[in-house]
Amino acid sequence: MAEKLGKDIEASLSNGNEISRTVSIGDGSEKRVLDSRDVDAALNFLESHGQTLSFEDINEKKLVRKVDWMLMPLMFGCYFLQYSDKTLINFASVMGLIEDTNMPPNGFSNLAMVFYVSFLVCEPLQTYFIQRFPVAKWLGVNVILWGITVACNSAVSNYASVVALRVLLGVMESSVAPSLILITGMWYTRSEQVVRSGIWYQGTSIGPAISSLLSFGFLHYANSHPNAAFKSWQILFLLYGLVTIVVGICVVLFLPDNPMQAKRLTDTEKIFIINRVRSNGTGIENKKYKPKQVRETLLDVRTWLISLIVISTNVPNGAVSSFQSIIIKSFGFDEYETLLLGIPGAAIAFCSVLFGTLWAGRFNARSYAIIFLIIPTLTGGALMAWLPADNKAGLLAGNYITNTVGASLPLLYSWITANYAGYSKKTTMSAIVLMSFCVGNIIGPKTFQAKDAPAYIPAKITIVAFLSCAIVLVVTLDFLYVRENKKRDRAGEVEMPEDWELMDLTDKQNLRFRYLL
Repeated sequence: MAEKLGKDIEASLSNGNEISRTVSIGDGSEKRVLDSRDVDAALNFLESHGQTLSFEDINEKKLVRKVDWMLMPLMFGCYFLQYSDKTLINFASVMGLIEDTNMPPNGFSNLAMVFYVSFLVCEPLQTYFIQRFPVAKWLGVNVILWGITVACNSAVSNYASVVALRVLLGVMESSVAPSLILITGMWYTRSEQVVRSGIWYQGTSIGPAISSLLSFGFLHYANSHPNAAFKSWQILFLLYGLVTIVVGICVVLFLPDNPMQAKRLTDTEKIFIINRVRSNGTGIENKKYKPKQVRETLLDVRTWLISLIVISTNVPNGAVSSFQSIIIKSFGFDEYETLLLGIPGAAIAFCSVLFGTLWAGRFNARSYAIIFLIIPTLTGGALMAWLPADNKAGLLAGNYITNTVGASLPLLYSWITANYAGYSKKTTMSAIVLMSFCVGNIIGPKTFQAKDAPAYIPAKITIVAFLSCAIVLVVTLDFLYVRENKKRDRAGEVEMPEDWELMDLTDKQNLRFRYLL
């Protein structure tokens, strides 16, 4: 007989609406008493609001569209601004920021590094607070604070000030991705999650296009008004900072913390959403921090495979996102041409995210989609590294197709929402993935050294090497997921406790759980 979770179940209600359950874990030798803090908040909501409501009048497709319009615009706005605000310095670098702040050699490369170092250091603390506090409110406050930080960039006059603001920006922006990952998992089924992750992640592809056009316009304005109070890059920072503050206020006011607290849904609609999402087996929300789930995450080899994949794919992604304008300018284009020539890369990134998420969502094939997205970037890195310097068309094409690798990140995010059950385990994995994201983005810009300018050949060879490793790691991870699913299939039917989907069980404890590929 296979291991069984919940072989003996005793369930009772006590203390009014609070839940007290005794469940058997594993083979039944370990019994655990679960109170209202142990189980999912959605289960407490169901017990207190009743489960006998009629759903006959609910149109599921219409309700999902309602949820989409309630969540996606604000989530997209957050990720759009998160990516845009951190990469504004990329555009400002060709608009005079480097000269106006007397930036030292390799100073620009160090700016990319300090942002991700502060991001990395604060990520575990951010994910802890995200679990302890209302997720949307915490996110909104952080968005407002980093908006203020971005606006302050318009007043910098020296390199030290730029560095200090980059550190603060990393602290605030480290809240965004883990918050959006958790919110996506709360509201959508596993088959829907990858596409929704792709929707809000599209902010990373639309952001550079809008920033390029605005930078082009502001640069023209500043050059035609040399005595203006603000320089072009100062206007850019001030505008984005103010917009970010407004979006942060909207997040605080209008983005619900979870389905149970959504003011624009009726109780019937809330329960319907809970019941359709509970089949994920990954839970909705639990505010109790559980060290055992953290240990389980850290001891899972698949955790570290995902971590290495994120690092390997973000070494080139970090280099491209931080240095794309400088790379294009090194091909011999002036600052106006450089700003406009960044737009095709954004279009390629948009199409890559669209393709990757739709493919993975339809065919349950994240690993194949990730490999497919890595190959063009690998090819682009090779073109930039080994084409002759006078082949501008080929070098530009190579630069453009390196933008496909960024589209692998929403697929990796969706692997967390789909394959990590247990709220503390999921928040821990989110922190690990985002910290790995930082490591890759720290390494990437550091490969671009001033002594290697303008070709930066060592950096481009590094892109090729890391992406080759990423393909091997993705294949290995997919193999482990397939093997574990087959092992659980061979074990046969597993008895489960009542409401097991909302008991905040991990994917390891729940032997009915099957991993998406």
